[in-house]
Amino acid sequence: MFQAAITGTGLFTPSQSISNEELVASFNEYVRRYNEEHAAEIASGELVALAESSVEFIEKASGIKQRYVLDREGILDPARMYPRLEPRPNEELSVMAEIAVAAAREALARAGRSVDEVDGIICAASNMQRAYPAMAIEVQNALGAKGWAFDMNVACSSATFGIEQAANTVRAGGAKVVLMVNPEICSAHLEWRDRDCHFIFGDVATAVVVERADLAKGERFDILGTRLATVFSNNIRNNKGFLNRCEDRWGDLRDQLFVQEGRKVFKEVCPMVAEHIATHLQSLELAPAGVKRFWLHQANLAMNLLIAKRLLDRDPTPEEAPVILDRYANTSSAGSIIAFHLHSSDLARGDVGVISSFGAGYSVGSVVVRKA
Repeated sequence: MFQAAITGTGLFTPSQSISNEELVASFNEYVRRYNEEHAAEIASGELVALAESSVEFIEKASGIKQRYVLDREGILDPARMYPRLEPRPNEELSVMAEIAVAAAREALARAGRSVDEVDGIICAASNMQRAYPAMAIEVQNALGAKGWAFDMNVACSSATFGIEQAANTVRAGGAKVVLMVNPEICSAHLEWRDRDCHFIFGDVATAVVVERADLAKGERFDILGTRLATVFSNNIRNNKGFLNRCEDRWGDLRDQLFVQEGRKVFKEVCPMVAEHIATHLQSLELAPAGVKRFWLHQANLAMNLLIAKRLLDRDPTPEEAPVILDRYANTSSAGSIIAFHLHSSDLARGDVGVISSFGAGYSVGSVVVRKA
């Protein structure tokens, strides 16, 4: 068995962003138009008037202050309210592969690896642009890599699940270098017209290089252990798929896009994740107090603070549980990787950290690393 290590990470950030103020102005205009158009039905009790959103509501509910997106114009158009991403011909690189390739190139550069040294590619994301050909194979082709490639989906936990698959392959000797990418175009599966969730997601892509530690060319984080768990729940769900075809591109039924029972998720997931991480650390003869940094899934600020508090028996410092949620919003599987990418270089040799993601499924994954 070989020691697996993370040797490089990459991040693609869209050039466009939407502030809470801009989002609220667009949403409230949509609400005004809807209530005006359906005034008679609302007056008769057939329909319920939509409520406006506010910056204060968004920040209190989530901690989010803005989000990066691939197309702000379509999202902010009150008559549309979803991104305008034009279809590309089959011969052209797809938008999902495009952002994955950008993140991948940075990760490989940081690891000091060339494309021809990559043995395998895993594309792990919450929603694939299509069923097949696999996005990972398109990324492989665009990079000019050889070997194998496949897609996987465990919603917001996809990155940590992907890291385990990469690490296991490296440990077993099936590959020396594996590239794992997380292109997340969350703006396309979000219902921007729903006050309870219209502010949650943003777009981004991340990438991680996992390779044999003895072959690493530069800085590395040795993977001390990985642990995954799943428990079925309907509290976070997205039904959009080929079995749910509808004349309307976005469907007439609300549950065809992202939906969640936020309070139930908070109540059930927080203790599950804290227990998962604590048990994982214990199995490695480590204590939460000895962990220098927790790179947690960036879904909700209150969730992250509560999970870290349960682990440490006190409020975490910003250095112990860094937050990128305020700038990037929820980027599904990419969130914990963004936190790791932006807040890991300052760790000293021997420092231990935990990358953890959690979400629909329910699913939770943890990757314990030590800076070598």
